[in-house]
Amino acid sequence: MQAIIALAVVMGLMVVGEWVSTRSKAYIPSVFVTGVLFLIGFWTVIPKNIVPDASFTKPFVAITQAVLLIHMGTLMDLKLLLKQWRAVLIALSGVVGTVILAMGVGSLLFSWQTVVASVPSLTGGLVAAFLMTAGLKAQHITLLAAFPVAMFVMHSMIGYPLTAVMLKRDSRRLLSQFHAPNIPAAVTENAAKSSAQATNKTTAVVSSNTPTSKPHPWRLKVNVPAAYETSAFMLFKVAIVTVLAEGTAALMHNVINPYIICLIYGVIAHQLGLLEDAVLEKAGVFHWLMYGLLAYIFSNLNIVKMNMLVGIVVPIFTLILLGILGMFIASSLLAKPLGFSREMAFASALTALFGFPADYIVTHEVTNMMGKTEAEKQYLLDHLLPKMLVGGFATVSVASVIIASIFLKLL
Repeated sequence: MQAIIALAVVMGLMVVGEWVSTRSKAYIPSVFVTGVLFLIGFWTVIPKNIVPDASFTKPFVAITQAVLLIHMGTLMDLKLLLKQWRAVLIALSGVVGTVILAMGVGSLLFSWQTVVASVPSLTGGLVAAFLMTAGLKAQHITLLAAFPVAMFVMHSMIGYPLTAVMLKRDSRRLLSQFHAPNIPAAVTENAAKSSAQATNKTTAVVSSNTPTSKPHPWRLKVNVPAAYETSAFMLFKVAIVTVLAEGTAALMHNVINPYIICLIYGVIAHQLGLLEDAVLEKAGVFHWLMYGLLAYIFSNLNIVKMNMLVGIVVPIFTLILLGILGMFIASSLLAKPLGFSREMAFASALTALFGFPADYIVTHEVTNMMGKTEAEKQYLLDHLLPKMLVGGFATVSVASVIIASIFLKLL
């Protein structure tokens, strides 16, 4: 009975966060609302061990971390990343700008460990937050475990609205082009073709029943009857790939972080056709694992006391402002040479703060708001969505794992 009550409380806090986010059209992020509710709950009536009581224990989280990184590899389409290389380059430059400015100026204002514990979450959202939190606990630096969580919760309050503003400004520019008297009729068609892969990749994550990748001649052919492609079979394949990844990392004596190996093996297995697109979505367990991981991350707020809050908020908000300024400077420098508007370049860089599905949601919200006709909406979507998606894949799926693994060695 106690476990069920704990699960109901944890999921209830998640629900309130999602409903507030939905009501505000994603301008108030669900993670911020849920994080605040957890914090207030820990200060008042919620037991500090409610998350492990709800079954989200350390063994569960250990499995979740590895298999979710394998899953993230199945979300990546290398052909799409190569096709949108300009967006990838700008997004990655934003990450570099964030690290340089936040680390350079931040280390002058705050302690080295505070900056190192906080900055990775600014470059990769949830992924970096759980990697840093787990690493800090493994090194018994429990006093800093709240910093990655606080960064993850707080930067979304600035990142989401700012991204929407940038996309709206670029939408006005695109709509003026769309209605220009001499614009070729083929422009919209070409843009639609160029974004088809990105739209399909998004559909793969949103709907686990829609295939997104066309078969490649070099993919391995595994002839398994459709009746045997069960959730258990998919999870078995994910587990095998995870075992191989962690075994490889162990053979290398963890010279390369095991999570990076998991991500690489996920990409390879997906490209070879051994794992389906968005495999954990299709297996029906992705959301359960994500909610468990989120609950684990929020559980680290139980060490935050009221008198500690000011000591956390000031450095976190300062580092957020420095990091976003670094993103803006870096993306602006590359915008014109790569044929992007400053607004679009900055929006692509900002995807490092949240990644998928937030980049998908915000882009669709903006196109639906700015486009008055279906043709306008489609034109905007064709130009905005591919850049936003690949930016998020490059930063959150790849760069964040690498940066978090490097920063853990700097503590």
